[in-house]
Amino acid sequence: MRAVGILLLIPWAASGQAPVQVLENAPLVRGVLLECDSRPTGEFSIRLADNRVLRYHFDPKTYVEREDRLVDIGRLVAGEKLEVLSDTMAGRPVRYARTIHVIQPAPPPRPLTQGRLRAYDPRVEAAVRTGNLTYAGVIFHLNNERIVLRMREGGTLNIQLRKDTRYLADGQIADLSSLQPNMRVFVNAGKDLYNDVEAYQVIWGSILTPQ
Repeated sequence: MRAVGILLLIPWAASGQAPVQVLENAPLVRGVLLECDSRPTGEFSIRLADNRVLRYHFDPKTYVEREDRLVDIGRLVAGEKLEVLSDTMAGRPVRYARTIHVIQPAPPPRPLTQGRLRAYDPRVEAAVRTGNLTYAGVIFHLNNERIVLRMREGGTLNIQLRKDTRYLADGQIADLSSLQPNMRVFVNAGKDLYNDVEAYQVIWGSILTPQ
């Protein structure tokens, strides 16, 4: 039995990969829907429980089910918890979604805090929040609501953006439109009541000490 155990460990040692990387290639995963193309053929992304983001390809043959009923993939709602059964695709970095089951509906919209409602005023320095979390990575994806960082240690991290998130480029105040994919950034962040990571400051450029 000891010899069998050693043999089972050999693939991990040979590949140099950690078990967490295998999850990205697992045929069956569960996660929360982030976004989905509205076309008959396209891609969608889900966020796993550890905040990593996976993307999948779909086409008209992809089976989508909600409450035991077949639905069009365009009717999926961001925030719904999905179970995705997928296959590898030759020559493609993403997997093909064969079946998608909605296992939990999207939660009701969260109430907006005063911080999310209040636009950032650069004259009110006291309003700038600082969190107890700091991340550094390269921007993999971004929109008006969140950024996805590719982390140095591997994997990705989804970070929510607030209305009063502060942006600093080379020590000068900037805005969200200045951010681009593949930029290396530092993020000062914290967690909200829903345990989501949200950014208080996003800093990039030739700056030594984040303020």
